Amino acid sequence: MSRPLTAVLPEEARALRRRRRMMLLAVLAVAAAAAFMTIGVTGSWEYALPARSRRLAGMVLVGVAIAVSTVLFQTVTNNRILTPSVMGFDALFVLLQTVGVFFLGAATVTGTDVRLRFLVDLVALVAFGAALYRLLFGRTQHDIYVLVLVGVVLGTLFTSLTLLVSRLIDPNEFLTLQDLLFASFNGINRQLLGIAAGAVVITVAAVLRLLPRLDVVALGREPAIGLGVGHRRVVNQALLAVAVLVAVATALVGPITFLGLLVANLARQVLGTHRHAWTLPGASLIAVIALTVGQLVLEEGFGFTTSLSIVVNFVGGIVFIALLLREPRL
Repeated sequence: MSRPLTAVLPEEARALRRRRRMMLLAVLAVAAAAAFMTIGVTGSWEYALPARSRRLAGMVLVGVAIAVSTVLFQTVTNNRILTPSVMGFDALFVLLQTVGVFFLGAATVTGTDVRLRFLVDLVALVAFGAALYRLLFGRTQHDIYVLVLVGVVLGTLFTSLTLLVSRLIDPNEFLTLQDLLFASFNGINRQLLGIAAGAVVITVAAVLRLLPRLDVVALGREPAIGLGVGHRRVVNQALLAVAVLVAVATALVGPITFLGLLVANLARQVLGTHRHAWTLPGASLIAVIALTVGQLVLEEGFGFTTSLSIVVNFVGGIVFIALLLREPRL
């Protein structure tokens, strides 16, 4: 027996509209990438194109990692204004760099093989996330809230320790430390891209297998269990993916706090759905557009006089305040 025409057309129209908007986002992402690769190129193209392609690859990896991790984290916490940064990942990364400069010296830290530094940061961040989830998640029915609160407390602790250690660092070395703490795509090592790409691809591929169950988990703990989904198992897998993706993005270029918040909510607004099959690629495309256009404006308009993370955090902070003001009415 066929469905009523009035019930079919609205859903088909919404699906068609989503596909068109997704295609538009893909076209805009390709156009932004082409603009970044060609605008303002002076001198030898043989030198400019490999350098810019390396930065573009880094922006794509970081954009996808941050977008996917934020959407997953907001799903398991059932909150649109939280990002993985509240768990203290960014604060721990800053503390690691500060402690390294304090004990080893800026020259030793900057002179160390970038692959070794990347792996140390990656292992430390993933271990922190995994230990936090392992110790706290699954103890009570309110474990997600406990997890977030403990993450906020630990992030505050890491920030306080960073401020304490930074006051003891030599002023000249502190300037070098500041360069390490601002997110930058200009100094990405080509060898790191392979490691980061492998980690992101494997993690995202594992996340894709969870898509139908993530849609159910987004309904809440009790509805998910009632529908036969292993809520705890899916959330554990999602949180592990979040830890890996955030660690890769942060260790590769540094912390970009509000980018995930910005792109995750824009994806839901633009596509008009909370289904992960749409929001994950949509948020990833928006993140790539934001990073490439932002980096292009930064290079051509401001002449590298500021950091991309500052611009992104400024815009993302405004969106965060707007979401806080709207949240009671959502």
